[in-house]
Amino acid sequence: MVSSSSNQPEPSSDLALREIPGSYGVPFFGAIKDRYDYFYNQGKDEFFRTKIQKYNSTVIRTNMPPGPFISSNSKVVAVLDSKSFTILFDNSKVEKKDILDGTYMPNLNFFGGYRPCAFLDTEETDHHALKSLYLSFLASSHKKFIPYLRTSLAEMFEIMENEIASDKTSDFNTNSDNMAFEFVFKLVTGVSPSETKIKAKGPSTVNTWIALQLAPLGTAGLKFVPNFIDDIIHTVRLPFFVIKSGYKKLYSAIYDSSASLLDEAEKSGIKREEACHNLVFLAGFNAFGGMKVLFPTIIKWIGSSGETLYKRLAEEIRSVVKEEGDVTFSALEKMTLLKSVVYEALRIEPPVPFQYAKAREDLVIESHDSKFEIKKGETIFGYQPFATKDPKVFDNPEEFIADRFVGDGEKLLRYVYWSNARETDSPTADNKQCPAKDLVVLCSRMMLVELFLRYDTFTAEIGQLALGTSIKITSFTKAT
Repeated sequence: MVSSSSNQPEPSSDLALREIPGSYGVPFFGAIKDRYDYFYNQGKDEFFRTKIQKYNSTVIRTNMPPGPFISSNSKVVAVLDSKSFTILFDNSKVEKKDILDGTYMPNLNFFGGYRPCAFLDTEETDHHALKSLYLSFLASSHKKFIPYLRTSLAEMFEIMENEIASDKTSDFNTNSDNMAFEFVFKLVTGVSPSETKIKAKGPSTVNTWIALQLAPLGTAGLKFVPNFIDDIIHTVRLPFFVIKSGYKKLYSAIYDSSASLLDEAEKSGIKREEACHNLVFLAGFNAFGGMKVLFPTIIKWIGSSGETLYKRLAEEIRSVVKEEGDVTFSALEKMTLLKSVVYEALRIEPPVPFQYAKAREDLVIESHDSKFEIKKGETIFGYQPFATKDPKVFDNPEEFIADRFVGDGEKLLRYVYWSNARETDSPTADNKQCPAKDLVVLCSRMMLVELFLRYDTFTAEIGQLALGTSIKITSFTKAT
């Protein structure tokens, strides 16, 4: 592949300009038909794959859920390859205002009446201030990452061992959620959630809060529920009052325990209440929500790879820790296979599969074989699993290859897009890349370090949830 320092290359003169193929169908009914195909008749991957084959193009016009009656306009230009997808990163050409969740916006009551940073465009003044606050906080918390996380992970694995001993199985998702919430909450506030009014209800509160916002983008997936019944969740926004009491307790717990961070926000010109609601979003939606999906995904792909990979990871992790004398940032950087495994999980099943933006101006984008014109104001949608499994970039893209990013393979990291930018880019106050990008990667590596310092092997039952993967751990074999 030819590398470029620019996220979005200038249109090449040798590519033919082509009209974007596809159809939105009959007004109103076309959006509903696409919604049924997307959720029920075909499923997400087949929905896009069928259109790519039909139009012989990875840039197409289609409707995206939820559609009527939630979305005022469900029409998008879908970019479904690695090359065209990068237009979504070019903030000079696309706008990200109120489009985090796609063609609709959740009620602002979910955020205390404020628009969180994730819903702000880079040209809005508050975006720079809030993103700077996030980045400053993460930089100042750097030394806490490893000790806080190791403590939370140690508690998680001890609980899971006890559950397996008594019940023959342990729910990894539940324990991972509890661990992630404990770590994130303590990192933001300096105290354990058990020391606040939220007590042990943090994970369930945040899970409900997230689910109510994102319900129009998913399906309950219940086998015996007719599609037309399930489809009701795509026609109405679910109300905030269901979680109002829980959210108030979560907000109060963070507000009461984050005085110094909120003081810093006020000095930057951010209202104290607005800063706190943004911290709730950062901790609950961005950090916890991402880990909730990503950690079981990593265990799924490693668990599916078998004991040869277990052995290789255990040998690398233990030898480096022995050489370094402890688990340190330096030690983690030396674990090349471990790093590759985490990046490969992020590539093959990114925790956030969708990206949206609106064209700031009339512009031209490129796929691998054509150019296309997009008009100012049109919504651009990227389906990330197709971009990061582009066969013109990755060999055997549907296969989990643990050492894909080792050695020369590191050059391919620029095509891993999970953080709303290239993996080789860094978050700044003026871009839309996930501010906790490096922390998420660190947490993923640390989870595997603790796992293979403790155990030689594990067995698991792997299933599917409405949001992500279900993991039941059935055994651990302790390290010898």
